[in-house]
Amino acid sequence: MEPTDLSARVFQNAVGALELYTMYLGERLGYYRALADGGPLTSAELASRTGTAERYAREWLEHHAAAGLLDMAEPGRYLLPEEHIPVLADSSSLLFATSMSVELVRAARRLGDVVDAFRTGGAPPPMTWEPEGRWPSNKPVFMNLLGQQWLPAIPDVHKRLSTSARVADIACGLGWSSIAMALAYPEITVHGLDLDAQAIESAAHSADESGVSDRVRFSAADAATGLDGPYDLVAIIEALHDMSHPVAVLAAARKSLADGGFVLVIDERTDPEPTTPASQREQYLYGWSVISCLPDAMDTPDSAATGTVMRPETVRRYAAEAGFATIEMLPVGADKWSFYLLSD
Repeated sequence: MEPTDLSARVFQNAVGALELYTMYLGERLGYYRALADGGPLTSAELASRTGTAERYAREWLEHHAAAGLLDMAEPGRYLLPEEHIPVLADSSSLLFATSMSVELVRAARRLGDVVDAFRTGGAPPPMTWEPEGRWPSNKPVFMNLLGQQWLPAIPDVHKRLSTSARVADIACGLGWSSIAMALAYPEITVHGLDLDAQAIESAAHSADESGVSDRVRFSAADAATGLDGPYDLVAIIEALHDMSHPVAVLAAARKSLADGGFVLVIDERTDPEPTTPASQREQYLYGWSVISCLPDAMDTPDSAATGTVMRPETVRRYAAEAGFATIEMLPVGADKWSFYLLSD
């Protein structure tokens, strides 16, 4: 790449980074929701509806209009286009993207600690969830796809879950994967586990609100020691690459299976082999690996240190080391995800 091209690329990335920061403000301050519900608005109207200062609201509106994120209905009055609402204002949409700005801002707060971790080989302090709170970024995916499309596309799993099956959901986070499975399969019970006690508390509250608390329970526990099977299915969704000891967790999951049970691993789709330059998707995954996923996994001296870019060969190796005899990569139609079914 020529120096002038690289310089232009860095400038364009800076434009994009600043846009994401302003998206963070729009999400946190309720600007997008106010515009979606009652637009078009002037800066004074937006400030009044959101309890913010008019001068700041005006600058934010002008920036968003300059960036093409908002339209100007008339001089001084701004409109959130209908086609932008699913991306910027509707947190239940699969297209919702302002959560990305929250995740990036949160990750940036501890970059100084990540610098220190690079020097020492250790791990930075755990990421704090405040002031935003833990963001349910995968909720739309789980609620719209997990039980409705993905699991039905796996015949052996779908058949097993269509009866009174027991399911473990490892690293369940805020619990939306557990809740989605329970809603899709009304005869199953689900045990969600996560190391984050605050997330587990939120998950239990969400299960109650979703009407599945009689069939879904949560534990703040390490899956390597906290599984109490037998389970017909153990799910590990977008979590294996984050684990310091993935083989130990897979081995515990295997031991907890009922006869004929399965472990389902759903994780980031990566290319079979590294390429340079890589696809934009893989560049994105590597970026998260550098600033977040790998540092978080380096909390023990003997960490597997997988990183976000966990290739199929790595999953197969971990599964074989955990004792699984059958490791099948499934042809589920999901462009950002890979599916692995493990069994004896």
